[in-house]
Amino acid sequence: FLFPALGGLLYGYDIGATSCATISIQSSVVSGISWYDLSSVEVGVITSGSLYGALIGSILAFNVADFLGRRRELILASSMYFIGILVTASAPNFVLLVSGRFIYGIGIGLAMHAAPMYIAETSPSQIRGQLISLKELFIVLGMLVGYVVGSLLVDTFVGWRYMYAIITPVTLVMGFGMWWLPASPRWILLRAVEGKGEQQEALRDTAITCLCRLRGRAVSPLKVDEILSELSSLRGQEEEATLAELFRGKCLKALIIGGGLILFQQITGQPSVLYYAPTIFKSAGFSAASDATKVSILLGLLKV
Repeated sequence: FLFPALGGLLYGYDIGATSCATISIQSSVVSGISWYDLSSVEVGVITSGSLYGALIGSILAFNVADFLGRRRELILASSMYFIGILVTASAPNFVLLVSGRFIYGIGIGLAMHAAPMYIAETSPSQIRGQLISLKELFIVLGMLVGYVVGSLLVDTFVGWRYMYAIITPVTLVMGFGMWWLPASPRWILLRAVEGKGEQQEALRDTAITCLCRLRGRAVSPLKVDEILSELSSLRGQEEEATLAELFRGKCLKALIIGGGLILFQQITGQPSVLYYAPTIFKSAGFSAASDATKVSILLGLLKV
């Protein structure tokens, strides 16, 4: 659970750190750059750069998830996080800064797709819901850490570079952790369903081995056979499904609930508040950057 959930921590950290970094970047005293006099549009591009990347990452995930598998998708996400941080923290100009933010965002899109899938496919059914919910907790914990680090470094010379660079070790832990973990047994069995004969049997044995590693104990082959049977059944029904079925019966109910939750979460504008919290608090009367960022920590605590 821990290693895939770090993808959520890195996403949340980006929100908190960026909200403070934009203040540091615009300071003529501590930014350490000659292009600090940014317009509101340019600040918006910096802030939303990771979101545009996340959009592309999500589209890529939709197309390559079943080919790569959840584990390799998370390894790729950690690589995008790492490269994005390096480019952002060392950016000599505005274009490279936004490019780094975009690359980091691709990592967000991949991780937010693969992490819940990997956790759901590898965890016992009795605690599956709790573990997926804890991944969400990691996101808001990341926000809190980002606000705390930002408040400590906002008055430091080139502090915005340190805000991004300081989280680098977490990307490495995530990447090496996912390299160490086995592939999702369910994904392996999905590949087995697509294969035939000896290949299917070999993949079945591999899935049993992976499940034993993940659970830390011997697993009955019957458990794997149940998953294999379920996937085979779903595979047989795939061609009969149509887009129209999304708007009928149980699928429609799930679509309304899931889409409604996202709609009402976004329509309130709360994500914008999170990204611009220190700036908003500065406008509200906390003139010192350090004071505005410290108040933002309270926002992070409320999110937790």
